[in-house]
Amino acid sequence: MAHPSQLGLQDAASPIMEELLHFHDHALMTVFLISTFVLYIIVVMVTTNLTNKHILDSQEIEIVWTTLPAAILILIALPSLRILYLMDEINDPHLTVKAMGHQWYWSYEYTDYENLSFDSYMKPTQDLTPGQFRLLETDHRMVVPMESPIRVLVSAEDVLHSWAVPALGIKMDAVPGRLNQTAFIAARPGVFFGQCSEICGANHSFMPIVVESTPLQHFENWSSLMLEDA
Repeated sequence: MAHPSQLGLQDAASPIMEELLHFHDHALMTVFLISTFVLYIIVVMVTTNLTNKHILDSQEIEIVWTTLPAAILILIALPSLRILYLMDEINDPHLTVKAMGHQWYWSYEYTDYENLSFDSYMKPTQDLTPGQFRLLETDHRMVVPMESPIRVLVSAEDVLHSWAVPALGIKMDAVPGRLNQTAFIAARPGVFFGQCSEICGANHSFMPIVVESTPLQHFENWSSLMLEDA
């Protein structure tokens, strides 16, 4: 998760987030090189008094400064389109979870099971145990098996919400009357935090998302206990 004074993005916990991090670095380096070049041109134009008559009216230079930006845009656009298609790709998910946004909590339904659903509320500060994070911990976590394709169906009961977990590279709007879907693969075990990312009312800041990735055996044990309690 993020920590105070952090400058970069969160560590990737899914293959899609790794791709997004690489694209971020690629685009940032491109912007840095362009900015450096433009700054150099400005400094040269301001500090020199000489004028080269050959560049005042040159068709070759006009061709260069037209084709070069086009090539740079292509170098940025192609990786971006590739990641967009990868983010929309959902092939044979091992588990489907329906996340429903409410004012102001989330409810989860594991549609592959007959009776496995629960509500997830933010834990009050006075109920936190040592090591838990204020405003981020919930009373029930969304538990998923690691290294398995997970499909998440996202909708809302009342107003617009947004189901977002930065470490997994996921952000999907929850729209009343509409069922959106996204997918992810948790590459390692861990607990990943997110928050509603669409302003949804007075307690918008108090409906966190907690995804816990566990080995398959632990997930099966957890689901068995949840079904027994239900």
